[in-house]
Amino acid sequence: MNQRHQEQLDSALKAALASEMKQLYFVACGGSMALFLPSQYMIDRETNIPSFVYTANEFVHRRPKALGPGSVVILCSHSGTTPETVNAAKVARAQGALAIAFSNVEGSPLWEAAEYGLHYDWGPEAAAEELNQAILAKLIFGIIQGKEPDEKFDRAIAAISKLGEVFADNKAKYAVVARTFGSAYKREPLIYAMGSGSCYGPTYAFAACLLQEMQWIHSGAIHTGEFFHGPFEITDYDVPFVLVKGIDETRPLDERAEAFLHRFSDRVVTIDAAEFDWTGIDEDLQKYFAHLVVGVVFRQFADELAEHRGHPLSVRRYMWKMEY
Repeated sequence: MNQRHQEQLDSALKAALASEMKQLYFVACGGSMALFLPSQYMIDRETNIPSFVYTANEFVHRRPKALGPGSVVILCSHSGTTPETVNAAKVARAQGALAIAFSNVEGSPLWEAAEYGLHYDWGPEAAAEELNQAILAKLIFGIIQGKEPDEKFDRAIAAISKLGEVFADNKAKYAVVARTFGSAYKREPLIYAMGSGSCYGPTYAFAACLLQEMQWIHSGAIHTGEFFHGPFEITDYDVPFVLVKGIDETRPLDERAEAFLHRFSDRVVTIDAAEFDWTGIDEDLQKYFAHLVVGVVFRQFADELAEHRGHPLSVRRYMWKMEY
């Protein structure tokens, strides 16, 4: 990690650990909110700190009663201009909470509204260790290590430096799978995405951001634990599903859903984190990084869909084009 990012991270982490940390709130919108879901999984599994993920505008209007001194609020907006997230930071500060903001733009409205800012790099030339997801992982592992010391979290922080290689290895491994997916599903008007546990975040982002927002394909993220409580009634031989099988404690939920899907649908694509190339990541740490690799594979799927459909991921009808 470059020196500037490390200094920002050290300052924010020191402040978080010095606080009472009675509650930990993750607040953002869209893909940034999805980024936080795996962090809640890790905090819940490894600490006694109550943690919550909110879409920013609900956080503003709902305003949890427990929010106040001793609360830590972590926010993210790529541009730093998302109005709802900026307002959420202001609400958090007004209530006496510690606000830490991730943004690709230093000095942005969100950056100024928060107490601590964490800049991250972005784009195809950015090093994996300098991306938002990597810096967020270091923050979360740092919080966990500060509250529940264990040598494995030091190893986890060290493993973040291997992410670039892990991402590249798995992009190569799934290149043909993604290309085949793009070709086979390019004319589908609807594709469901399913997952659970630490991998539900990228599953939600695939459905809401990559399919609905960027490809205008009808979709929905279905939690495999909720599948049998309503959504499974839409299963049929020609209904497409992309299912993520994680490697954390909720994998049995994914396996149960997968077994049902294969009984009644001919259009099931499974991304199994157990089959990833994990070279450089210790086995006991892999569940903490599975969501990141799932996100890389999902992006490949979306890239290939965009290529085969002739619909660039950058095209929008409404977003950034009008007041809404």
